[in-house]
Amino acid sequence: MTILLFGLTRDIVGDSTLEVPREKATSISTVDKLKQFVFGQFPELKKITSIAVAVNNEYATDSTPIGESDEIALIPPVSGG
Repeated sequence: MTILLFGLTRDIVGDSTLEVPREKATSISTVDKLKQFVFGQFPELKKITSIAVAVNNEYATDSTPIGESDEIALIPPVSGG
């Protein structure tokens, strides 16, 4: 499972993608479980107040199911002017 990272999430992880090992990916069945895994690996991400998760290019809720072949992105809050 590959997770695309943007902005601050990319800075914290140190890469634009995060590869989840296959043996772990099989137990990640919802966005909530994905967040638990990612926050466990990178506790600094918990400090970001509102990380949005997109599954297959659509914003997802914590209960949204995910599979190993889905495109997943972590999107931090965006500011600008």
